[in-house]
Amino acid sequence: MITVKVCMKFTREPLKRSPVVLQLDADGRETAPVPTDRAGVARFDLDPASGKVLVSGIERYHGRLDEEIRIELWSITEASNDSRGTPGQFPAGSNAYPGMATRSLMVDGQEIVTDSEGYLVDPADWSEGFARSQARREGLTLNAEHWELIRYQRAYYAQHGAQASVRDMIRHFRRIWGADRGSNRYLHRLFPRGGPQKQGNRLAGLLRTKGEH
Repeated sequence: MITVKVCMKFTREPLKRSPVVLQLDADGRETAPVPTDRAGVARFDLDPASGKVLVSGIERYHGRLDEEIRIELWSITEASNDSRGTPGQFPAGSNAYPGMATRSLMVDGQEIVTDSEGYLVDPADWSEGFARSQARREGLTLNAEHWELIRYQRAYYAQHGAQASVRDMIRHFRRIWGADRGSNRYLHRLFPRGGPQKQGNRLAGLLRTKGEH
């Protein structure tokens, strides 16, 4: 028996009624889609094998198919390392005002407008390309930890309609990274220009906050 458990990475919420397909490496055969149940689990009466797991038509895993395979998604609709499809509402619409100082940033051949500090004038312009380009402008090279925090911030906003506080971030990352890397000092080391609530929010495409930093 091969089981696939699908849930959201941020909330741990099981994804119900998501079609799961196994694609076997040995002969390229695909199983019929099996929808996940209320616990987010799809079951296949197959012997262990090597192959791929597709969830809603998107490849999410490639490797040994044996016992339970856990798929944790940042997004239902986008690639597994993307947060643009995170369910929920994000701020949108121009925040420009008369006399506002702005800067232009080229992102994948497109001109994106930010304010003088690098916050998006229109948060709907956010993309992973923007995060990379703005990080380069700020002298920051993004690694896996930066991306995990950026996606956490966007997922938190999508769920709560407000930016995560530093306390929220510490609580979350201390649980998954441990006490040393989940500390205020380490998060500020990752985002040295204003900390995770300023530089992190800026790269995540969220609005300026007057909260702690």
